[in-house]
Amino acid sequence: MHRQERDGRAGAQGVAHSATGRGRAGRLPREAWTWPSASLLGGLPPAARDRLLTLGALTRYPTGRVLMRETEESTFVLILLDGAVKATGRTHDNREALLAVRMGGDLVGEFAAVDGRPRSATVTTCGPVTARVVTRGDFLDSMRHDELIAQAVNASIIAKLRVATTHRVDFTGCDAPTRLARVLYQIAMAYGESTGAGAVIRWPITQPELATLAGTAEPTVHKALRKLREAGVVSTGYRTFRVENLAELRQLAFGRR
Repeated sequence: MHRQERDGRAGAQGVAHSATGRGRAGRLPREAWTWPSASLLGGLPPAARDRLLTLGALTRYPTGRVLMRETEESTFVLILLDGAVKATGRTHDNREALLAVRMGGDLVGEFAAVDGRPRSATVTTCGPVTARVVTRGDFLDSMRHDELIAQAVNASIIAKLRVATTHRVDFTGCDAPTRLARVLYQIAMAYGESTGAGAVIRWPITQPELATLAGTAEPTVHKALRKLREAGVVSTGYRTFRVENLAELRQLAFGRR
């Protein structure tokens, strides 16, 4: 095992709230969690998913724990089983920019595992998180020897790159309220829990984070959110964000229902 991989994995496990089980002995029954079909775990056939979940150590993290830091040279991978994490990066003027959110069923840290380069983002838990911590060696071995897992991981990486490209294209020429509406709609569709005509997002997202995602100033986000709340399109609660009417939000975001 490379030194940077060993150090990185130790760092991830060292911040854990609790950790139990390694390898096959640490595997939880398949019915312990359910994952969206669009996620890595949700899209894998059961047998392939079970093989993937034999890797690494089952680990639990508390809220607000940094799991990976931007520019560090660790190469371990996290298979998220439950909870949400956010990926952030530093801008040229030293602001923290929210780059992505990952939920149970997603893979985190695979870029560094694949190319061996430093981390491109800082990853922090948005609430209690359960994951499997997998070394780079074990992760790459599983891809080399298991075609289904390799195909699923490659598809997951491509999907993330496509989302990033779409995000840039969608924002070209849009005003700030439209960009915010698109951000909220994308988050709700990818990570929200369906509730009638809307969706609820059960992890905290701040106005500064929304501002960085939408590429606009925080006061502008505050003003646009106020208008959305007054129109009954969104509402907020303790550690939750609710889209009351997805069709209306889609209309505001893309001009169609």
